[in-house]
Amino acid sequence: MGKGDRRTKKGKIIKGSFGNSRPKQSNLRKAKKAAAAKEAK
Repeated sequence: MGKGDRRTKKGKIIKGSFGNSRPKQSNLRKAKKAAAAKEAK
């Protein structure tokens, strides 16, 4: 399990794909991230 394994997060980052181990950022996640960044300031 390493860079060539498409089932792991690291492998998906290398391949540039998304799935269960590396989900795409949905609008809900983006909103949560933005809210957390705003609170931190």
